[in-house]
Amino acid sequence: MGSFSIWHWLIVLLIVALVFGTKKLRNIGGDVGGAVKSFKEAVNEGKASPTLENNNSNSGQTIEHDTTAKTRQ
Repeated sequence: MGSFSIWHWLIVLLIVALVFGTKKLRNIGGDVGGAVKSFKEAVNEGKASPTLENNNSNSGQTIEHDTTAKTRQ
């Protein structure tokens, strides 16, 4: 009773196909596949680019800036 046989899964697949239709299932599958692909690209991009903390070329330096407020005329 703990595991399902292949016949259980085929019956479930048949019922899902009858309820949703094959066109809608194909669209859902494409959307999920695109989302997974985008997620993998984002993860790989995050690994490839160094973090902002490692890119600070002015670490330990003081940056001066005029902080006077500008008035509207």
